[in-house]
Amino acid sequence: MSISVTLIAVVVALLLGHLAQSLAASVRHYDWFSTWLRWLDGRFPDGSFWRGRWGIVVALLPPVLAVGLFQAALDEPLLGLVGLVFGVVVLFYAWGPRDLDLDVQAIVDAPDTAARRAAAARLWPEGATPALDGASLVEAVFRNALLRWFGVLFWFLLLGPMGALLYRLTALAAEGPGASSLPYETRSGARRLMAILDWPVAQLMTLSLALVGNFDTVLGVWREAGGAMFQLDTRFLGAAARASVKCELAEEAADYIDDAGNAEAGEGGLPPPPPALQPSGDVPELRDAMSLVWRILLVWLAVLALFVIAGWVN
Repeated sequence: MSISVTLIAVVVALLLGHLAQSLAASVRHYDWFSTWLRWLDGRFPDGSFWRGRWGIVVALLPPVLAVGLFQAALDEPLLGLVGLVFGVVVLFYAWGPRDLDLDVQAIVDAPDTAARRAAAARLWPEGATPALDGASLVEAVFRNALLRWFGVLFWFLLLGPMGALLYRLTALAAEGPGASSLPYETRSGARRLMAILDWPVAQLMTLSLALVGNFDTVLGVWREAGGAMFQLDTRFLGAAARASVKCELAEEAADYIDDAGNAEAGEGGLPPPPPALQPSGDVPELRDAMSLVWRILLVWLAVLALFVIAGWVN
C-alpha cells in the first residue's frame, strides 16, 4: 500500500471507530481465534512443534497469510480503491477491541471505589488485580494505548493489513481469552513474539511523548529505565508516561499558584484550581494521560501526512 492510501485507511478507520462505536462493538469479536487455538491444541500430541516455544506460528500463519494474499491481490484493481477498502476493514477490525476513551471515562465517572475498581479492571489483563493509584493508572492507559492503538497502527504502516492482523492475533494469543487454553511453552512463545512486536512501537511512542511533553524529563527517565539498551522490555514507556504526567500536573499547579498571586495583587479574578489541586475523588492523572496519548497519535498522523506531501512535491 502507498503512504497516501495508508494514511486514508488510518483516518477512515479511526473515524469509524469513534463515530460508529456500536458497529465496532458488534464486529470486533475474536471467538473464532480462540476456537482455532483450542482445535489446534486438541490435534497435536505432546512433544510436537505446536507445544514448543514457537508453536504459536502454527496458529498465526494461516489467517495472516490469507490476509496477505488478499492484500497483494487487491492492491491494483480500480487504482487501488479495492485495496484501500480492504485495508480500512482489516484495520477497523484489528483496532481496539474496546474503546480506550470510554474505558478511561468510566473510571473517572465511577461513583465509588468498588465501581472504579471494576471499571479499571478493563485496563488490566484477565485475572490481574487493578491498582487505583495514579501512577498505576497512567501506566495502564499507556499500556492499553500500545496494545489497542499504536501496535496495530505501527504494523499496519509497516506491513499493511496483514501486519495489523498479526499484531492483534498475537496479542490475543499472549493475553487474550483463549491464551489460558494454550500449552505453557506455546503461550510463552506468544508472549515472546508480542514483546518483539511491542518493542519498536514503545520506542517510537516514547520519542513522540518526548516531543509532545517535556523532552529532557522523558529522555532522562527513558535512559534510567533501560530504554537505551536493546532488551525486549517496554517498562521504559510506563516510566516515561508517569514522569510526563507528573511534570504536566506540576506545571498546572505552578500556573495556578502564579495566577492566584496575580489575583491577590489585584490583576484579575482567581481562576478555578486545576484538577490536581481540587478536592475530588477523581484521579487527575487519567485526564493528562489520555491527553498525551491523543497528542502522540496526532504526531504519528502528522508525520505520515508529511511523507504524503513530500511524495506529492517530488
